[in-house]
Amino acid sequence: MKKIVELKKATVQVNNGFDEVKAILDDVNLDIYEHDFLTILGGNGAGKSTLFNVIAGTLLLTSGTISILGEDVTHLPAEKRAKYLARVFQDPKMGTAPRMTVAENLLIAKDRGQKRPFSPRNIQAHKEEFINLLTRTGNGLDQHLETPTGLLSGGQRQALSLLMATLKRPELLLLDEHTAALDPKTSVSLMQLTDEFVREDRLTALMITHHMEDALKHGNRLIVMKEGKIVKDLNQAEKSQMQIADYYQFFE
Repeated sequence: MKKIVELKKATVQVNNGFDEVKAILDDVNLDIYEHDFLTILGGNGAGKSTLFNVIAGTLLLTSGTISILGEDVTHLPAEKRAKYLARVFQDPKMGTAPRMTVAENLLIAKDRGQKRPFSPRNIQAHKEEFINLLTRTGNGLDQHLETPTGLLSGGQRQALSLLMATLKRPELLLLDEHTAALDPKTSVSLMQLTDEFVREDRLTALMITHHMEDALKHGNRLIVMKEGKIVKDLNQAEKSQMQIADYYQFFE
């Protein structure tokens, strides 16, 4: 099976301001395979965001290595890893350009990773493709092709962020608590859309969530983190045997 990401003894240490060194990621070994959909659970300070930042390259390892598709990217900055990754953040404002229209945002996503020579945007040529894409969200985005993104609702904007992240199929999709800032109904709707995209487009995805129900329902693997370590890595069969009450025991 094709290995997308491999972390070996991945460690990040920081000085806590009292001349004490603390490991916020502690000797983590993790293999992510093609078509894996991993959900990550853990309390505050467990190391979930650190793991994401290490994979994305926004935080470099103190020791250990990380490879993406067999390439050692341990010392490569985020911009050098962007060709492999797409990320949807918790804040709906972070994934889109507010003053640009929905169509303009999609056009930027369509050209991600490519050289962009000065040329007419020619959005009209992509109009039908973009409307078909936006219709998949089921939340009226297809009626807002020419609307500045800053005028959309949070749910619409986050759905657009998801579309932009997956428009050019990434090797790894990072979902960073991407439903946390939404109301419960919108959160459920976006999670269903996410699951549909991951399954139908056969994406490899890594999702941080605080919702026990989402961790139980979605994905084929569950990782539980505590104090910078992976304390559980459950496969589909092991996940299916668990109840929500079992999850809470991990945090006691």
